[in-house]
Amino acid sequence: MGNFRVVRAVNYLRGGGLLAYPTEAVWGLGCDPFSEAAVMQLLTLKKRRRDMGLIMIAASMAQLELFLAGIPASDRQRLAASWPGPQTWLVPNNGCAPSWVTGGRETLALRVTNHPVAAALCRAYGGPLISTSANPHGFRPAMSLLKLNLYFHGQLDYVLPGSLGGLTSPTPIKNLKTGEVIRGS
Repeated sequence: MGNFRVVRAVNYLRGGGLLAYPTEAVWGLGCDPFSEAAVMQLLTLKKRRRDMGLIMIAASMAQLELFLAGIPASDRQRLAASWPGPQTWLVPNNGCAPSWVTGGRETLALRVTNHPVAAALCRAYGGPLISTSANPHGFRPAMSLLKLNLYFHGQLDYVLPGSLGGLTSPTPIKNLKTGEVIRGS
């Protein structure tokens, strides 16, 4: 994948745009997590309730440091042992994430991705991004460009090309404090 495509995607993100990109298992939709207007547009596009919360992905734990402040060393070690990789964790919301990302919840969903395209996008952007499955709420996630286009043709600012990472279902989600599996693999 050409670097110019990542730069183009970053320009759309910085302008408040919505984009699609491949992830570990499905096509993802993303935007700037600190842009309330972009996140609201994404939620409207997906027909997803605001109180459900969203996942943020990053290229490294350092990009998530703001949201990891206050997490004990033992819990940080558990995160570091699973990242980068296809594991999403619900961590305690320390108040640094906007309410439109957390859905007003006491937890925040985070993942350090090992998908080369998604990680390159986060690195070029210089921070975490919203990452939610590319599908209207209640429909199966897009696992092909054809399905992505069927769902959202003409409604996204940019589609960053690439291949899915090979998982057959969206990444598992676990609660860091309780160990509860929220979404299995």
